[in-house]
Order: sequence, then structure tokens, then C-alpha cells
Amino acid sequence: METAITSLYPGTKFLAALFIGITAFIVPTYWYGFAAFLVCILLAYLAGQGTPFVKTIRNTLLILVLFMFAIRVLFSGGSHVYWAWGNMSVTQESLDGALTIVAGVLALGSALLLFFRLTPVKDITAALENAGMPPSATYVVLSAIQMIPEMRKQSSTIMDAQKTRGVETEGKLMTRVKAFVPTLGPLVLSSIASTEERVITLESRAFTAKVPKTRLHTVTRRRADNVIQVVLISAFVLILAGRIVLWLL
Repeated sequence: METAITSLYPGTKFLAALFIGITAFIVPTYWYGFAAFLVCILLAYLAGQGTPFVKTIRNTLLILVLFMFAIRVLFSGGSHVYWAWGNMSVTQESLDGALTIVAGVLALGSALLLFFRLTPVKDITAALENAGMPPSATYVVLSAIQMIPEMRKQSSTIMDAQKTRGVETEGKLMTRVKAFVPTLGPLVLSSIASTEERVITLESRAFTAKVPKTRLHTVTRRRADNVIQVVLISAFVLILAGRIVLWLL
């Protein structure tokens, strides 16, 4: 289902993601980063992608920020000590530093994840071509974005084939490792074969021919996109200027 957010131009959504992520490191308070993180969740729900987006955050970004928070808060040190044991301690300075880093990573990571959640790959490549990028370069970007999902799908297919042959693929960690190692060979070979098939397909469609290219899918920048981009750029300049003034004072 298309909403007002998902219908925005890919460049507008990417600029908004950069604005949210970068300003979280510029504004001198970690509350801004946490607020930006909550805004990303709100935008995801408004775009109809709230539950999948929260699950993605939980499975990827949450583990990273918890690890970063623990390392930062226990080993940074400081003068106002709340708790100490051996080389580890929790201080006011380490707590503030850990919250600042976690807030920035949450804001930047969630903004980028939301961008890729709300923007189809075909829209990204079409916007890149509109910006003047050669078709060969956009194909490289497309392949890089699709590489991990394609390899995950192929790995799942190979694991299912192993199950039909009676190979144990579930259970303890060592059992899973023993089942996964034999899949690496077929996974690599299938990836090479699929790459060769893509090359043949592209050549059969005159992908490298020096002629004007036609498109089956296009994206159009609207007036609302121009207004939003101007507002975001202006707000970023003001925030950056304010940060510089605070630093000079």
C-alpha cells in the first residue's frame, strides 16, 4: 500500500535519513538521538511498515548498540564513580558517553534501515540514473544491494535440500556448524553460475551497446520533494551553524 511517505522521491527519503542520522551526532545531547530513533519508528508505522521495521531493529541494531553501550560504560572511566570492580567501573562520564554513542548509532542506523525498508531497489536505481549515473554503475549498486538477500535465499534452498537427504541441520551449535560447512561449496558455485547467467542475459539485451537506453520503471520528483529537500538542507545548515557557535563559545 502506497502512502505519502513511500511515494516520496528516493533522493528525498535518503536526504531525510542522512539528516536524521548526522544531526544526531551534531546536536550536543543524547536525547535528540533517542527522539530521532522514535521518530523513525513513528514514520515506519505511518508508512505501514511498523512491525517489520521494529523486528529488523530488534534483530540487528539492538544487539550492536547493547554491546557498544556495555563496552563504553564499563571501560571509559571517569571521576564520578557509581560502581567499580577491578578494571571495570561505571561513572557519570562513561554513562553520558555511552548514551551519546548509542543514541547516535540508533538514530543513524534506524534512519538508513527505514530508507531501505520504504524504498524499493528499482526506485533507487531509477533515481541514480536520473542523477546521471551510467547504467553499468547502477547495475553494480543493484547487484551489491541484492547480493545478501540472494545468497540467503540460495543458502536456505541448499539447507532444505540437505534436510531431504537426511542431514541434521537443527539442534546444537556444533550440529548446525557441521551442516552449514558443506553448503559453502554449492553456495559459492551457485553464486558464480548466477553471475554468469546475468552477464549472458545483459549481453542478450544489448546492455553494453552505445545507444540510448529505455526504461520500464521511472520515478519522478514532485514539487513536494523539492520543498522537503530545501527544508532539510536549511535545517541542517542552521543546526550545524548553531553547533559551531556553541563550540566557539
